[in-house]
Amino acid sequence: MDENETQAGPEHSLPQFELEQSDQYSQFLLYSKSEILAVLRTMIQRGAMITVHFDQGRSFLLTSMITLSADNREFILDVGSNEEMNARALLAKKLIFTTIIDKVKVQFSLNKLLPTQNDGRAAFLGKVPETLLRLQRREYFRLSTPIANPVTLNTTLYREDGSALLVALPLLDVSGGGVGLTATPDQARLFQRGDTLADCKMMLPDEGLLVTTLCVRNLFDVTTRSGARFVRVGCEYVSLPPARLNMVQRYITRVERERKARLSGLA
Repeated sequence: MDENETQAGPEHSLPQFELEQSDQYSQFLLYSKSEILAVLRTMIQRGAMITVHFDQGRSFLLTSMITLSADNREFILDVGSNEEMNARALLAKKLIFTTIIDKVKVQFSLNKLLPTQNDGRAAFLGKVPETLLRLQRREYFRLSTPIANPVTLNTTLYREDGSALLVALPLLDVSGGGVGLTATPDQARLFQRGDTLADCKMMLPDEGLLVTTLCVRNLFDVTTRSGARFVRVGCEYVSLPPARLNMVQRYITRVERERKARLSGLA
């Protein structure tokens, strides 16, 4: 398909973007600027081919990201090979960017592109998006942490006035992708989706101290049968090194094996 082909008319269906179906894919949205920049840098390093859709999905061009600005607020994008499409893209009021990195779909949108120069050549200038969809459909086995041998996460939260609060939060569950924390309603007010929690420490029994950075993905109110209320704070590991991930997986495997052995003994 040539990049100046348009998709219009009843015989053609317009592309559907997960980015515009936030009710179904909200858990895959990134809000942390550091995470978004990390994805954009990977796109640049890999020379990822990006499809830019506009005119309500009827038109598109193929391009790649060249670099980020020094202040990380903007990026430079190569122009397409068709001058007419490039001109139309500059007039577009909404553009959706899509690419694939390591089999993971990435999407984000902008309200406009601006013309610029890069090394004396025409280029596009875009603003780093505030949200980005990383559609990584990896499912992990989620282990409920043992009540008899609980795991606690120690980290620092920050109040509205900027003051620090050291907290110890029980782990409700753990997986190879992240952890679920138990927070009181007052503690939960200090969390926002997209927040990055640095220097989180968890002592995994028989494995050792796990130190990682977490990103808050979701918050759910939970009410127990006794009427007690708490908030489950779902967090994802941020760039967890393989050696530390192995710690988590060994812990999960051992606890689950012990749990099955107990159940088998009761049978």
